[in-house]
Amino acid sequence: MNGAMRMLAAIFVVLLVWTSGLLAFAARVDRMTPAPDPPVSDGIVALTGSSGERIAAGLALLQAGKAKRMLISGVSRHVTRGELQTITGASKPVYDCCVDLGFEAANTLGNAKETADWARAKGFRTLILVTADYHMPRARLELRAAMPEAEITTYPVSTSEVSAGGWWRTTLGAERMILEYSKYLVVLSRETLLGLGPKPATNAAAAHSLPANGTAP
Repeated sequence: MNGAMRMLAAIFVVLLVWTSGLLAFAARVDRMTPAPDPPVSDGIVALTGSSGERIAAGLALLQAGKAKRMLISGVSRHVTRGELQTITGASKPVYDCCVDLGFEAANTLGNAKETADWARAKGFRTLILVTADYHMPRARLELRAAMPEAEITTYPVSTSEVSAGGWWRTTLGAERMILEYSKYLVVLSRETLLGLGPKPATNAAAAHSLPANGTAP
């Protein structure tokens, strides 16, 4: 009986910690919007979702001169470039000259890889990341892992998908927030564990290991 009671107590503590973390996560998300005006950067990346607010926000920043180019990451292969321009209502001159579409990403990890590949190919080092407010913590973690050398400014967007201030009031809102928090914990745990592992040798360390003539022993 004592063992069973200890097990129940441990489960209760874990649930209490998890629930407290969920509430803190949701409160953090709620405070993210409205996002402050971002600095001018090299590029903007907007992650697709079930609503168009993310892309619209990214296009508004592009048209305001906040970056040279914009990537829309995670576009369905069934959507053509012209269809997306019509759907978003983007200015055709700006859309034609400065918007790139990414069709490879199927999830947030894929978004991060697609963004990193695009930014490196363009020589971009400063990025504005645009996605839904509840999705931003995880999206930022994934992008920082994929492109640690980049300076990332977040531009979270309040969407019709989830009301961060009252997520518990609807089944959909509760499901989305709980699922996003759980996914965020998985990515955070992964990056924490990777950070505890052996670090690759830095260029400076490698240079110290070379003899004076700069050649390997």
